[in-house]
Amino acid sequence: MKTAVGFPELLPGFRWYDIEVDDIRIRTAVGGTGSPLLLLHGHPQMHLTWHKIAPILAKHFTVVATDLRGYGDSAKPDGGSEHINYSKRAMAADQVGVMKALGFDRFRVIGHDRGGRVAHRLALDAPQSVEKLVVIDIAPTATMYARTDMEFARRYFWWFFLIQPYPLPEKLIGADPDFFLENHIAGQVKIQGSVDPRVMAEYRRCYADPAMRHAACEDYRAAAGIDLVHDAEDDDRRIEAPLLALWGARGTVGALYDVVETWREKATNVQGNAIDCGHSPQEEAPEEMLRIIAAFL
Repeated sequence: MKTAVGFPELLPGFRWYDIEVDDIRIRTAVGGTGSPLLLLHGHPQMHLTWHKIAPILAKHFTVVATDLRGYGDSAKPDGGSEHINYSKRAMAADQVGVMKALGFDRFRVIGHDRGGRVAHRLALDAPQSVEKLVVIDIAPTATMYARTDMEFARRYFWWFFLIQPYPLPEKLIGADPDFFLENHIAGQVKIQGSVDPRVMAEYRRCYADPAMRHAACEDYRAAAGIDLVHDAEDDDRRIEAPLLALWGARGTVGALYDVVETWREKATNVQGNAIDCGHSPQEEAPEEMLRIIAAFL
């Protein structure tokens, strides 16, 4: 575990590390004291997406916010056969390894977007590690693909664009990465001005790296392939940890799915709440999100 440069102006009191897990470097921010709480971001963000809530959570928990493999300042390995190195199983194993390196065998998890999908797999593959689980603005991956219709395809076109064979999406996005990134976020965030310009600058910096853009495509390719295989193999299993599903009342997931019911198909103990925002409540409605998760955590 090596000390790394971080963003103390955005996450005051936190410390940054590069933690090696089976030769994969995971950038990790750690702050606070108390029971461990792991925060997992989505696409196209990195760990700074949590900057509005992590310092408050750190008053009660030891907060661990990572960059998923392929994202931010974490390592970006080759995708491997069938994109297996970006399977949610591989990405979840990274996070278990990070927490063990920090001395935590059991912890709570909050996962947004892609991070929620990693958290879903983590709860299945390492049930002994997950005390409680919060998933933000997602329905299960297999459910969303199985129920795809014209409206979902229109709203979430990147689920079908990013999975196209290399190098088509990489080259097209590479023509103007800032345009793709900013339009992607603007289309999902429904409360204007929610994304701090300093955080957006970091999103741009990371997305400017062709290796990250390729890794993001590999993440989505895995989700449309090997992840569905793993999900089918575990179709009769349920998440054992208590699960809280949160979603944006102004977003796509809440509009197209009964979010709580989709998770009751996958977990034994589910509750849920809508929040008056779009896809990213941690940035759009942090006070409301904190109010809801406080009692659950």
